[in-house]
Amino acid sequence: MNEILDAILASDTPPEDFAALPLPESYRAVTVHKDEAEMFAGLETRDKDPRKSLHLDEVPVPELGPGEALVAVMASSVNYNSVWTSIFEPLSTFAFLERYGRLSPLTKRHDLPYHVIGSDLAGVVLRTGAGVNSWKPGDEVVAHCLSVELESADGHNDTMLDPEQRIWGFETNFGGLAEIALVKSNQLMPKPDHLSWEEAAAPGLVNSTAYRQLVSRNGAGMKQGDNVLIWGASGGLGSYATQFALAGGANPICVVSSEDKAEICRKMGATAIIDRKAEDYRFWKDEHNQDPREWKRFGKRIRELTGGEDVDIVFEHPGRETFGASVYVTRKGGTIVTCASTSGYEHTYDNRYLWMQLKQIVGSHFANYREAWEANRLIAKGKIHPTLSKTYRLEETGQAAYDVHRNLHQGKVGVLALSPEEGLGVRDQEKRDQHLDAINRFRNV
Repeated sequence: MNEILDAILASDTPPEDFAALPLPESYRAVTVHKDEAEMFAGLETRDKDPRKSLHLDEVPVPELGPGEALVAVMASSVNYNSVWTSIFEPLSTFAFLERYGRLSPLTKRHDLPYHVIGSDLAGVVLRTGAGVNSWKPGDEVVAHCLSVELESADGHNDTMLDPEQRIWGFETNFGGLAEIALVKSNQLMPKPDHLSWEEAAAPGLVNSTAYRQLVSRNGAGMKQGDNVLIWGASGGLGSYATQFALAGGANPICVVSSEDKAEICRKMGATAIIDRKAEDYRFWKDEHNQDPREWKRFGKRIRELTGGEDVDIVFEHPGRETFGASVYVTRKGGTIVTCASTSGYEHTYDNRYLWMQLKQIVGSHFANYREAWEANRLIAKGKIHPTLSKTYRLEETGQAAYDVHRNLHQGKVGVLALSPEEGLGVRDQEKRDQHLDAINRFRNV
């Protein structure tokens, strides 16, 4: 690995030299173990500790197949799917790997007693498989996390509808929280040249998810002037939704849980902010019953911030805790678009406010290649910025996942893989200088 790292750090190593570098037999990777899938049985979700289940192992380099690439990972990041994998919720990811492994002799590689996790990366292409023409060894890349087979007609209008669509590093093996990752070549995108490795790795999953959910015609199709309610507006996902709303001429109403998080939203340019803890919104009376009076109080507060208007779009991802309120406060004919359920998967809402007011609920899951490419292009142009707040070493991934699990973080947390320190990989310093304050705004809180 040292020879590979030296070639990357040199920054002027030609493609033919990268192609000639010998691949190691093994590499360090963050894993969960199949024989530990029941280790948290009987514990509440909050009490499950990723530091106990995530391991840093030495694992064999996987076989390279057609249409694939091996990438030297300089940096990665932690997403909620990394947390879910680490606590084996809502089920063990080994069920995903077993099912994928039955698809073909090539996918059988993924069905292992360990799972290399991680759905983001920034790094350098080392090898490409047969049929790969657009990428070559030495290319500096980021990867989006859509893994798709595209053998069914269903996937050719929108690849997210392919019956064999999976999230790389969550529903497949050989993910990005490692020194080497295996990806399909159609996951690769150019690394933004004004960002460091860890900054470039941070947006991937959440930036693309927010783009499809909010901007794309497959999601809410946001337009200028829309009022957009964004839950967790300073978080790993919501921080990108806030930026897309502002960049697209919409009006984000940012819901946060502390004054520190409210200040981050102000730094992004938002002015309509609700601190749900300070204003003590309690949407549930008890475990089984919601409180419509709190929905109404919440809706009134929104109208105070919008000049009397209800929201056109709700950017939903908390799920059970907030979904009833989200349906209620959306304007007549408006859209609730949801991509996750971090507070619980069973959603309860009053359907009268949906059907009688012609609202719609739209499900949104990650993004197709085109959407991910457009989202990355906006990062490269400096229109949208990474929301990296803190970086961990690969051996500290358990702590990073714990912090995300317990909501102790701001924005996104990065993980250095091969990169020996932060700040490396910047190729366009002039562009970086133009956007430095925005790049660092989550670090400076």
